[in-house]
Amino acid sequence: MADDKVMVIFQPSGVRGEVPKGVNVIEASRLLGVDIEALCGEKKVCGKCIVRIEEGNFEKYNIKSSMDHVSSWKEEEEPFINAERKAKGFRLGCIADIQDDILVFVPEESRAGKQVVSKAARDIHIDHNPAVKLYSIELQKPTFEDKIGDFERLTNALEREHGLQDLTIDIVALRKLPSILREGNWLVTVSVWNDKEIIRTKPGVHTESYGIAIDVGTTTCAAYLCNLQTMEVIGTSSLMNPQCKYGEDVMARITFHMTTPDGLQRMSDDIIEGINDLINKAVTATHPEKKKVRKKKGETGPDEYREVIEEDKTYLRLEIEDIEDITIGFNTAMHHILLGLNPEYVGLAPFPPVIHHSLDIKARDLKIGINDSSYVFALPNEAGFVGGDNVGVLLAEEPYKHDEIQLIIDIGTNGELILGNRHKLLSSSCATGPAMEGAQLAFGMRAAPGAIERIEIDPETLEVDYKVIGRDETRKFSKPEDMKAKGICGSGILDVLAELYTAGVITKTGVFNKKYLKGHKRFRKNADTKQPEFVLAWKEESSIDKDIVITQKDVRQIQLAKGALYAGCKLMMKRMGVEKVDKVKIAGAFGTHVDRTKALVMGLFPDCEVESIYGVGNAAGDGCRAALLNVQKRTEANWCSRNVEYLELTVEPTFEQDFAEAMQLPHMVDKFPHLEDVVPEHILNQSPKGPKFPEK
Repeated sequence: MADDKVMVIFQPSGVRGEVPKGVNVIEASRLLGVDIEALCGEKKVCGKCIVRIEEGNFEKYNIKSSMDHVSSWKEEEEPFINAERKAKGFRLGCIADIQDDILVFVPEESRAGKQVVSKAARDIHIDHNPAVKLYSIELQKPTFEDKIGDFERLTNALEREHGLQDLTIDIVALRKLPSILREGNWLVTVSVWNDKEIIRTKPGVHTESYGIAIDVGTTTCAAYLCNLQTMEVIGTSSLMNPQCKYGEDVMARITFHMTTPDGLQRMSDDIIEGINDLINKAVTATHPEKKKVRKKKGETGPDEYREVIEEDKTYLRLEIEDIEDITIGFNTAMHHILLGLNPEYVGLAPFPPVIHHSLDIKARDLKIGINDSSYVFALPNEAGFVGGDNVGVLLAEEPYKHDEIQLIIDIGTNGELILGNRHKLLSSSCATGPAMEGAQLAFGMRAAPGAIERIEIDPETLEVDYKVIGRDETRKFSKPEDMKAKGICGSGILDVLAELYTAGVITKTGVFNKKYLKGHKRFRKNADTKQPEFVLAWKEESSIDKDIVITQKDVRQIQLAKGALYAGCKLMMKRMGVEKVDKVKIAGAFGTHVDRTKALVMGLFPDCEVESIYGVGNAAGDGCRAALLNVQKRTEANWCSRNVEYLELTVEPTFEQDFAEAMQLPHMVDKFPHLEDVVPEHILNQSPKGPKFPEK
């Protein structure tokens, strides 16, 4: 790296690059295409560009980041950043000049181009049987003849009227009990957890209670606020996992724990803070929006806010204490980190987790801010790299209740696979890496405004039409300057490999077809990297003042990810003794946005009928919601975690051969008859040297 350049990495967007030494964080963000709020035009008066300079060695990125690597603190920052946040590395991006390599975390409130997190709840059937149930009951007041204790008075009445026996009560709920009984004039509503423990009492009669289901992914997190009585999903909130700054994949985070003295605590604190943010966002959304009241000229004093009431809208006006139950699903590493369990051995063969079984933990013990006496239900783990998120997928899709053979693929930073039916179930995990989500590619980015999400390449002219997030019209129907492309995200990455292959831009081995592309304006060799590259969007179509390209290295990264998935599918099918599956279900954010035909063209999984491929969205989140609303699903979860046979792919005798063959498009040797009407014959049946194009 040149002496006048420094490396800057922005998280959670994952964007990284060299910038001139001495520029401030805002200038660096613009050079690299990262949107940070700067409403005052860098006049240092709005406080909207707050970022955090991370401290430590980040082996994943091969950099050391430190608060000392930016310019010193300025008094202009004091009105916006208190002493506690200053000590944690928070700075104003318009003031902090970069002197050396840094990793910058951009908090949610400072992001101008908000991340698009596709985690909508699906309408799936769930039997109603929540862990937390409500009982309204009127008690006889104590008298000199009846001086029994308040708790015993309450439990006796609950046993008499509702058959609840041997109830206990949480100490925090017990402390509040006498005041609440008398406030309600001995008419109260009791929240009982699992027919065992009183976790809340409220004065008067109440008919609604609420819980939240949370899916903690390696990259994104989503929360579903639910009415425990009606099962209605009241709202969904999401955010990028704040641990992204420690590395995009679980091994990077395990390494951070192993190489940093307080690494585990820092990562655990970050995700707990993120979960509390999700809960607060969900609860706040049940209130009217508040707008600041403009002060009169010369008026001083604290800011005032007024509610903006929308017509024909009912506001629940929930408080944090109204959340009485939580279920959380996560992969095994995220599970261990959140709970403060040593994740080191999850990353070492034979990859044993600290615990398989589900856990019921007091939310206050995890510093999760809900009703003081409530529990968190943590879904169980299957294996070292297959955790409660995969169990959640099983709960949502229920392959163990059907005869048809289902292949379920949850594509993320770590690809997780399920194969089987009611007779037998297999699961496995494959290291797809973060390439599918935009990391490790020259112009890869996570889904945000300006990201290319759809691509089509004309097989005759090789011209590229594409769509970016935040704009309805594609390039074909837009002026170049209106596109404002910044990079390419996950759904676009799936598209681009299939399109490059179908158009003959790359051969089935993944190399650029130089002979066919010779002289074409979109194909060239990069002057700096010497890498062949194909232009997807020209400089005048981008907002980063650069051509957006896909390089030979990028193609290889995508091939590695897709090859890992295909090899995993094939090895599981061999173990199961089946040559084809009845259904393929694609879960995760990709399950919402994937083009199923292109997924088959690129060889993400073995050949099947296109009509048998389904996107099932965030099935892991749906499974967490099922466990929230039906306590029987929690029992099923533990059954799944111990009855699914986990297949460690890397120790299978044919893994290396299967992986190498799966790198090709759609595969080196496996036939794809269902693509015969989709992919031109000379492309589909080409030799390893490449296709022979028909004469024009």
